[in-house]
Amino acid sequence: MRRRVADTVAILVALVTVFPIYWMVLSALKPNGEILSADPRPWTLHPTLDHFRSALGVSGFGRYFLNSLVVALAVVALSALVAFLAAVALTRYRFRSRSTMLVMFLIAQMVPVEALSIPLFFQIRDLGRTVPGVGLNTLGSLVLVQLAFSLPFAIWMLRGFVAAVPPEVEEAAIMDGASRFTILWRILFPLIAPGLAATSVFSFITAWNDFLFAKTFIISATENQTLPAALLVFFKPDENDWGGIMAASTLMTVPVLVFFVFVRRRLVSGLGGAVKE
Repeated sequence: MRRRVADTVAILVALVTVFPIYWMVLSALKPNGEILSADPRPWTLHPTLDHFRSALGVSGFGRYFLNSLVVALAVVALSALVAFLAAVALTRYRFRSRSTMLVMFLIAQMVPVEALSIPLFFQIRDLGRTVPGVGLNTLGSLVLVQLAFSLPFAIWMLRGFVAAVPPEVEEAAIMDGASRFTILWRILFPLIAPGLAATSVFSFITAWNDFLFAKTFIISATENQTLPAALLVFFKPDENDWGGIMAASTLMTVPVLVFFVFVRRRLVSGLGGAVKE
């Protein structure tokens, strides 16, 4: 009886979670008349791809897509590397202020992003005067800020995975003559693949869906704008193009799903290799 209740609750939660995605895709396929109808229906008998053509026909859509992809992949790679090294240092080494650093990472996650947008604007502006490539109107500024917000979560999560690896594994490798570099990249790195996958998904989604910082730091260089900004084209003073908005939102969702599937496959293969060893 308890199992049936739990399964029913899980199905209901899944339906509630999936319904907004279903409605988004459905609205992207509906004609304008059905979207604006006073009697909305959860189906359509006349699907159309006109909204997708309209979204793909937006001037600079391909450029926006490429910019978002570059920023997201750069954040994923840098956050995985830095968080991995930081997690190893915080787990395997004893030094002063280690607990203070962990608390500071946790506090950084609690600060609202909106409260930091204005201070970060001035900081990026001043930083761009001395460091090329990270000032206003550059993709480097988005990578730097998204990296700063992704690292606390990534370090906290990877710290648990590193701590779960028995120190005896590293001691045995040292006895066999392995260097610290070999231990890091050939032993620890593959064993914490589940944590790397989870943090990569989080970092990718955060950077890919970012709108606030993209509109704050990219002021005049429209060629460096990211994909979420393309949605503003469909918001008009007189009447919003909801079909175009839903179609563009659906197109934005596809890369996230593809990235998740790719990481999931790598995760399974990594776990299989770790078990074989």
